[in-house]
Amino acid sequence: MEELLLSYLPIIIFLGLALALGLVLLLASFIVAVQRPDPEKNSAYECGFNAFDDARMQFDVRFYLVAILFIIFDLEVAFLFPWAIAFKEVGLFGFWSMMVFLAVLTIGFIYEWKKGALEWE
Repeated sequence: MEELLLSYLPIIIFLGLALALGLVLLLASFIVAVQRPDPEKNSAYECGFNAFDDARMQFDVRFYLVAILFIIFDLEVAFLFPWAIAFKEVGLFGFWSMMVFLAVLTIGFIYEWKKGALEWE
């Protein structure tokens, strides 16, 4: 049991050093930084202009569509890396499973393209 716990010692040391370094840098920023707040710095918006609309306004659905498409194709790439690394071990079944997965995503991509979801007006 002691040997098992000793194998985790480098991880515990690394986490301890990371936590200590993070706290030191956080405290150093409070000590070194100049603290001169004024009404402008304490205001709710520092972007250079006052808020012109409600924060709960409706966004165009294309923003969400682009985000969903990005997630879908990002996940495709995330599944391709482990598959490519273990390509020799997965065999013919793994190959055709990935081809079906890529075909479904390609059909979805073509559908979105034909519907005009990728065009921004």
